Amino acid sequence: MITQCHGRLLIITGLSGSGKSTALKALEDIGYLTIDNLPLVLLPKFLAIRKESGGFIRLAVGMDARDPELGRNFSPIFKEAREMGYELVLAFFEADEEVLVKRFSETRRPHHLAPHGDILSAIRAEKEQLGPLRLAADEVIETSDLKAPALREKVMARFGQAAERLMSVEVLSFGFKNGLPPEADLMVDVRFLPNPFYLDELRNLDGRDRAVIDYVLAAPETRGFLDRFIDLLTYLLPLYQKEGKSYLTIAVGCTGGQHRSVAVAGFLWTALKELSGGPVNLRHRDIV
Repeated sequence: MITQCHGRLLIITGLSGSGKSTALKALEDIGYLTIDNLPLVLLPKFLAIRKESGGFIRLAVGMDARDPELGRNFSPIFKEAREMGYELVLAFFEADEEVLVKRFSETRRPHHLAPHGDILSAIRAEKEQLGPLRLAADEVIETSDLKAPALREKVMARFGQAAERLMSVEVLSFGFKNGLPPEADLMVDVRFLPNPFYLDELRNLDGRDRAVIDYVLAAPETRGFLDRFIDLLTYLLPLYQKEGKSYLTIAVGCTGGQHRSVAVAGFLWTALKELSGGPVNLRHRDIV
């Protein structure tokens, strides 16, 4: 008899200071429902409620040695979760003792096993307490040499799907006279381009109209700018995605947000749909 799979259950556990919180945040960003520090005994009850609601879910649960039952009684609880139809994966995070001591020193956070005492002794006690979990783990993730962005990328690569890890890009046109867009990550001023506003036949059109687009894009200044700016974006986009950025807003501004910025934003939107590989949206903030 084949048990229906109701969802993926990813248990995030391991040593304090090894990056579990970073992992949970990364998983949340790729669509997991995340819960931190859920007591072991409550896991079956929570899964039963989720099962009754129907639908496949992906759930990431952080558990650690603050729950004294975890190291002793995880096996029957995890077995029960699998019997309920959940695909359970146990991921154990760890780092070298010296690295953990340094991280606690830098963050000035107390270790839960030594709120006022010896950090190194607490780390070793925690390793012993969680030893059975490490032996049972499906994944052991060593984080000693990983900064937070690299750990985030590793977690997303291992537990996500390729499409979910693609950065979303928005190209936004705006007019400086109406204020700067606070959501912009990259901002470019195209007020140096020839202005269709000063041509009677184009003044009452906007940058979505073919006549305005042709006028703006035909200018040699526009072609030179676009070639160089797209080269820059070709270099930058993979770096932003590698760093773990989920959203990138590229704002293009002119005086009123009607002509030049709209035409240039539309051109960039078309180019970035091929360049980015992920979703690319176009928005004209000040079109009236």
